[in-house]
Amino acid sequence: MRIGLISDTHGLMRPAALDALRGSSHILHAGDIGAPAILEALRAIAPLTVVRGNNDGGAWARVIRDTETVELGGVAVHVIHEIALLAVEPVAGGFGVVVSGHSHRPAIEARDGVLYVNPGSAGPRRFTLPVGFLEIDGGTARARIERLQI
Repeated sequence: MRIGLISDTHGLMRPAALDALRGSSHILHAGDIGAPAILEALRAIAPLTVVRGNNDGGAWARVIRDTETVELGGVAVHVIHEIALLAVEPVAGGFGVVVSGHSHRPAIEARDGVLYVNPGSAGPRRFTLPVGFLEIDGGTARARIERLQI
């Protein structure tokens, strides 16, 4: 199962990001969406789980939760915008993966049996323009970051 990861679009949905995410079984957006049209574009590709970021305001964003946990391929994946605000200890929460955004810097790290993934920012350029992927097979998750070809 291939899960697409995106974050910090800030209202800019790059065609290259949509192209990269095509073929995903599910997409996770880790906040700072910027506009409801971003969600519509992602939902046209695959089922979507999304969390609100610190820059997501307005009526459209009020219905989006700060955290979500979804089971994908037998793995509990917890999604939050800012990892520093994580209120649950991931091992105790039974999470196999924690996906976050906010820093705009892509990162993959395994700690205490939990995989932490930040896909970086796919919106307005600050650093690189990446998206991420989780490959889940047999209840095991592996992550990778892919730089967008722009």
